[in-house]
Amino acid sequence: MKIDYNTKVTALDGVKTDLTNCINNVLLIVNTASRCGYTSQYLGLESLYKRYHSQGFLVLGFPCNQFGLQEPGTEQDIEKFCTERYAITFPMFAKIKVNGPDTHPLYQQLKDAQHGLLGSNKIQWNFSKFLVGRDGAVLERYGSKRKPEDLTKTIEKALIVNLD
Repeated sequence: MKIDYNTKVTALDGVKTDLTNCINNVLLIVNTASRCGYTSQYLGLESLYKRYHSQGFLVLGFPCNQFGLQEPGTEQDIEKFCTERYAITFPMFAKIKVNGPDTHPLYQQLKDAQHGLLGSNKIQWNFSKFLVGRDGAVLERYGSKRKPEDLTKTIEKALIVNLD
């Protein structure tokens, strides 16, 4: 299954857009939180972004407050935290829900394409990751414990696929 690049998203600064600017890129889509035991993964995500961005790789961060209320701040608070604490330069978006009746449409697409542990459709915690190929196909799903730096081989493999 492929993601719909026309899916509406809102940047941290409140600008509403879609994902059409991500077409032909490899994406790592992550639900984030600033008060989580996995928050230090921001370092690894930024490192991956800097390393592979010039080859057509994007990290997309979607803050979520559904797990232990670990993202309680406003979008301005999140932006300040990410910039000052982790020097994040990859695209970050407004807070969304990744589970339940108000699940953001992008996350519904991701979960429908790649089920989690034991076939579960639910996101289990913050910093779950989805790798999306250049053609929009959802290639892999990774749990929170999977460190960004452990994804380099899979990312490199996805980057060599050319769309003709």
